[in-house]
Amino acid sequence: MSGTSNFQSNSKVVNWIEHRLPILSFLDSQLHQYPTPRNLNYFWNFGSLAGIVLVIMIVSGITLAMHYAANTEIAFTSVERIMRDVNAGWLIRYIHMNGASMFFIVVYIHIFRGLYFGSYKAPREILWMIGIFILLAMMATAFMGYVLPWGQMSFWGATVITNLFSAIPLVGESITTWLWGGFSVDNPTLNRFFSLHYLLPFMIAGVVVLHVWALHVVGQNNPAGVEVKDVKRDTVPFTPYATIKDGSAMIFFLIFFAWFIFFVPNYLGHADNYIDANPLVTPAHIVPEWYFLPFYAILRAIPSKLGGVIAMFGSIAILAFLPWLDTSKVRSASFRPVYKVLFWAFVLVCIGLGYLGAKPAEGGYVTASRLLTFFYFAFFAILPFLGWFEKTKPVPASIADAVLAKNGGSAAAMAGAAAHSKS
Repeated sequence: MSGTSNFQSNSKVVNWIEHRLPILSFLDSQLHQYPTPRNLNYFWNFGSLAGIVLVIMIVSGITLAMHYAANTEIAFTSVERIMRDVNAGWLIRYIHMNGASMFFIVVYIHIFRGLYFGSYKAPREILWMIGIFILLAMMATAFMGYVLPWGQMSFWGATVITNLFSAIPLVGESITTWLWGGFSVDNPTLNRFFSLHYLLPFMIAGVVVLHVWALHVVGQNNPAGVEVKDVKRDTVPFTPYATIKDGSAMIFFLIFFAWFIFFVPNYLGHADNYIDANPLVTPAHIVPEWYFLPFYAILRAIPSKLGGVIAMFGSIAILAFLPWLDTSKVRSASFRPVYKVLFWAFVLVCIGLGYLGAKPAEGGYVTASRLLTFFYFAFFAILPFLGWFEKTKPVPASIADAVLAKNGGSAAAMAGAAAHSKS
């Protein structure tokens, strides 16, 4: 699905470089001539937005690492020094701190869009699985980053989450001791987490390149869920059509991001993390960052510690098997009435789990968490059977037909468009 490049230059220097390293023609084919489905909506901009946030996180993270001290005695103080004494340190930290939330907002919307429009179906199975791996790597990076300020919630969050590995039979205790670097969360733990938190974003960037490569091999999905049949009728060049939409989405996103940074920078954080870590004082209610709350609710919904760990990690891992769980031949939920209802029910379940994850593990909250955890996994259990009995709506023959039908095009208009494309 890669574009063909007709790149030419009158510069001898450029031609000399191009003959030895055809980088300019490659960029021209992938960023200019690349054929993009003409019916993409703004939900397709969240992939590029995720890439922009990743760059922001890496640049701001490198800057913060120049001033941060990975030592339990002075880690909390070093963060306060960044906020108060480093030039624009408060801004860099708020960008990085809120950038994590922005990253997950963008990626979660990107994933839900893929679920709705069936972007995980053949031939995009590997593309989808790479995306789920990126999500897991993001979660690991974010968790270790949350520990670095060494506040109360950082310390106790690390203690609770790392202790989960001890539930694994036979090797659990050894894994936990290795993660801690000792027999409790302490200085070796902070050093390990800082090192991994610094390195993992570069690994994520590499996997993102692989993700984009896989995307350009199989081509982009689209709201109609049909493959490109006629490049001239079904697609437009990536530049300027897609780049203008990406640019517009980026402007609105950065305004939203800036509003959080300058007006409510601590809204998504926890007040207890502005208290220095104290192993002798347990917070009244230990909660992770908001983007972990649905999985935290699933963890607490299961009475068994090992069962909770399996359910929590299974709730993420099961996403990788969606290409085989969904047996329907129709991709887009726009033409799948039953699946559309299930999808929106699934979205509400995820939001409900996020709400319950922030509540105390007691009384009705636990009961509700167990109920929603059942519905969460029921969604994936129903999918294999849904493809057998669901009566789908007629799918457009091509992307061009879908566009013309949406815009009220007639048969005459379709014929005219076809004649125009041949001229």
